[in-house]
Amino acid sequence: MQRKRALFAIAALTLAGGATPLAAAPDDVLSPLFSPGLGETRAAILVEDGRVIAKRYAPGFSDTNRFISWSTAKTMTAMLIGELVSDGKLSLDAPAPVAEWQKPGDPRAAITLRHLLHMAAGLKHTEVGDPVEASDTNQVLFASGTHSMAARAIAQPLEAKPGAKFEYSSLTTIILSEIITRTLTESRDAKTRAKAYRDFAFERLYTPAGATGVVLEFDGAGTQIGGSLIHLSLPDFARVGALLLDGRGPDGAQVIAPDWLAFMKTPSPRQPIYGGQTWLNRFAKTGKEPAIASMNGHLGQYVLTFRGVGRDGKPHAYVLIRLGNTRQDRLDSVEQAMGTLAAELVRPAP
Repeated sequence: MQRKRALFAIAALTLAGGATPLAAAPDDVLSPLFSPGLGETRAAILVEDGRVIAKRYAPGFSDTNRFISWSTAKTMTAMLIGELVSDGKLSLDAPAPVAEWQKPGDPRAAITLRHLLHMAAGLKHTEVGDPVEASDTNQVLFASGTHSMAARAIAQPLEAKPGAKFEYSSLTTIILSEIITRTLTESRDAKTRAKAYRDFAFERLYTPAGATGVVLEFDGAGTQIGGSLIHLSLPDFARVGALLLDGRGPDGAQVIAPDWLAFMKTPSPRQPIYGGQTWLNRFAKTGKEPAIASMNGHLGQYVLTFRGVGRDGKPHAYVLIRLGNTRQDRLDSVEQAMGTLAAELVRPAP
């Protein structure tokens, strides 16, 4: 779930050339993220080239805690879709394999997997309603739609031509999760469906990434709630986040195919700071490759990945994570603090 103004402020962050090297000791690097003005920061970590440079928790939290993903889950769901595309079981530009849309005369038959991944399916989904409890997302996650979330999401009509409009939607990602499940099993038994998804997710994503403590939530029909509800420790967040750098696990093995990772990090036609279920930040001056590819979530969950020339004058790859519980009117300050820290770490790589 995401606030209505879907974190566009992060697009303004730049890694300015000639940044001043950090003067703080490694243990103090993350202190700005724990400022009282940023709401409740619960955990933060900075990883350089796979090595933890700094890690900090608020009192009461530690490596033993699992933190809620909120919408950072969307990027993980896209990674799993990519595995099925690589296997030849799904195709980006074929009609999305949703049987409910394939009846004669149904305009939703024009929706492709690419449209869903780009949040441009055109379905009538309301992420944030007025009042807030009226939103489709809240109704599906917490009220009337919990038994079969995908059915509720799939049943919505079009409000725009597929591909014509960007509209951020957690229900869209639930449809992607359902597509994964239907591709893996024909069973309608909730436990069988959930097991098929869980086994696949750990075999192809979490175990190769070294994130073996991940907990997946499912609805009453056995559909993984892939837009919002996955639980990870801070180190596991860092391990999964690192896949956005080059798709490789800690042992160097390729987990995410290079072409799929490139798709996820390529700006979508209708929203240039959003790729395949992944947020993108671009250098303000050059407008070339994304400076930051990130997994962003409700209440201030941020998993930023970027490359640059470090304080030692050498190129490095970074993962910077902040997890917490911050109300909407303070999130701009959290984003600014994250961007400032990133800019202090590196100069943009040539």
